[in-house]
Amino acid sequence: MELGIGIGWRPEIAHEVEALAGIDWVEAVAENLCADHLPDSLVRLRERGVTVVPHGVALGLGGADRPDPGRLAALAARAELLGAPLVTEHIAFVRAGGPLTASTGLEAGHLLPVPRTWDALDVLCENVRIAQDSLPVPLALENIAALITWPDEELTEGQFLAELVERTGVRLLIDVANLHTNHVNLGQDPAKALDELPVEAIAYVHVAGGVEKNGVWHDTHAHPVTAPVLEVLAELRSRVDPPGVLLERDDAFPPARELAGELDAIRATLRKAAPPAGSQAPVESPARTVTVPGAPAPAPSISAPPAPAPSVSASSVSDAARDRTAVAQTALLSALVAGTPAPAGFDPARLRMQSRSLAAKRADVVAKVAPELPEILGDGYRAAFLAYAGGRPMSGGYRRDALDFAEHVLIAGGPADPVARRELTYWWRDRSGSRPPGRATRLIRAARAALVGR
Repeated sequence: MELGIGIGWRPEIAHEVEALAGIDWVEAVAENLCADHLPDSLVRLRERGVTVVPHGVALGLGGADRPDPGRLAALAARAELLGAPLVTEHIAFVRAGGPLTASTGLEAGHLLPVPRTWDALDVLCENVRIAQDSLPVPLALENIAALITWPDEELTEGQFLAELVERTGVRLLIDVANLHTNHVNLGQDPAKALDELPVEAIAYVHVAGGVEKNGVWHDTHAHPVTAPVLEVLAELRSRVDPPGVLLERDDAFPPARELAGELDAIRATLRKAAPPAGSQAPVESPARTVTVPGAPAPAPSISAPPAPAPSVSASSVSDAARDRTAVAQTALLSALVAGTPAPAGFDPARLRMQSRSLAAKRADVVAKVAPELPEILGDGYRAAFLAYAGGRPMSGGYRRDALDFAEHVLIAGGPADPVARRELTYWWRDRSGSRPPGRATRLIRAARAALVGR
């Protein structure tokens, strides 16, 4: 279906989004919506005929584990509540460890790249098929931005995406800002990726802003869209007319006139990059030649989604492939969030950079979901949280993380200010449903933490 020009709906800019002219559709983060009740703003938009697409961030379809049925059911419920024509997620893993590796489960709190190997592709394809069977509408998957790359990869990004589409019939959500990010950070050519990927499978496109610091591009979604990102959008438009294009903004929200200006720049880029009428030949993707024996024929256009390949059955991905993927992803995530040694082949400096980025994101998100914590701790909040995050990986969501951090501060005897300590104690008690840890409990937990850290 044709979506048109859209913008990411966020509660902080709900009023501005409703007031923007020429908005055909919006995208909302699925995990931020209640399963049985929509925000009034989205209700009003839907009554006006504006399409709303739920965008998931927590499935982790690129992970070694099969998709969690509860998360799939929640995403399906939001699609039905919104009357959405499709749902979207990411080609990424967000957690590792657990039963497959007989180790503690780890949460990244972030989208991490999957290795572009045949093992990882087999696992991803089976996970995608499971998701497709559980969802009431088509699924589209987004390419992600990365600070790190896996060693010994066997496929380029375009080839990996082409194989994924051929095997599963899944649609693609192409983020041109992420292609630019990977160009700056990893030296990957966005034009080559566009040449190789099956552009006819694109469901829609993301455009977002970022900033470069010390030669590293940070995909912040909190800065204006830059000219290089619009150039990648123009490259894509010269190859295909995408059914939809959406502006993403997740933080540091500007006035409505600036959002309108960015949308105008996107429209202008699409107009200028469009081939002359009648001059655009059907696109054939070079990546189609990268196949395994017995691979199916190239996928048809997005208007008629390709059928899943008959290749391997839903139970065909070997346990060994999942086990290898699980071990590799757990080693990487443990290095990023628990301080274990860098796995062989990775750049330790890049891993340290990614580790700091993950900790900083945790601090920012916890401050949003529990704004009382920075209010109580004042200027000391960020330093205290980063010190806490350095040795304590996430084991659940961000709200659990906020509670664990507050408990950690109390066990350590903080905050030093008695008024702040009393406020933090009351806050923790109110949300945990338990008594604050006493002296004996604090000593036991401190001793246990010391033993674990040896």
